[in-house]
Amino acid sequence: MMPDDPPDQTDPLVTTDKLARLRRFTPARIALGRAGSGQLTATGLRFMLDHARARDAVHATLDFEAIGQALRERDWSVVRVRSAAADRAEYLRRPDLGRRLSPTGRLAIDGQQRGNDIAIVAADGLSASAIEVNLLPLLDHLQRFLLAQGLTIGPLVLVEQGRVAIGDEIGELLGAKLVVVLIGERPGLSAADSLGAYITWRPQIGLMDSSRNCISNIRPAGLAPEDAAMQIVGLIELAFKHAVTGVQLNDLRAAEPILVAGPRE
Repeated sequence: MMPDDPPDQTDPLVTTDKLARLRRFTPARIALGRAGSGQLTATGLRFMLDHARARDAVHATLDFEAIGQALRERDWSVVRVRSAAADRAEYLRRPDLGRRLSPTGRLAIDGQQRGNDIAIVAADGLSASAIEVNLLPLLDHLQRFLLAQGLTIGPLVLVEQGRVAIGDEIGELLGAKLVVVLIGERPGLSAADSLGAYITWRPQIGLMDSSRNCISNIRPAGLAPEDAAMQIVGLIELAFKHAVTGVQLNDLRAAEPILVAGPRE
């Protein structure tokens, strides 16, 4: 090949160089290189570190007292409850218990004001770090957007050892028209701090997951809190307009784009 000739696109060195440039735009494991027939030592160590971070996120304990205090300082009315799972080990073994409130949790919810437009639930889920990092920034924006829409918000319910569907029971007990569940998502090898938001119209025990809408990957390196809050409020607006969420709302969204909740500051 002459010096001025274009590079051979089948050359493995050229291909590797292209993939290496893509690594600037994604945390995915590409262009890792190799040492003979095996992987590089650095690659193996990074994998072990990411795997350890994911495991730690699943087993970590959330400081609910600190989160609750920070929320009260932001003028949230906070109720703390537990699911029916006795501890973290049972929570991981028995997903069904994480979907229902403990008896004392039901009593605590029963004593709250009913009939607000929206109930907001925050649960540790499978990543305590997702709540620690993302919950307060997201709620700061979400509270501002929702109040601007004139919607009434019930007490914010903090759930220990909670799954997504526990929001159905909480929303039903509170008599809310719609429930938003903010929960730590299952950690992956590229993200251990991802928060998910699940929106359900007319929550009640026994609803299927097809009845909800989800916005995921809320974290500093993913969907920014303010952008996530705008998307959540956009879905809420459509839910109140059409009295539905989930698959049926997705069909409507294909013909009607989500409304922007408000101007950025």
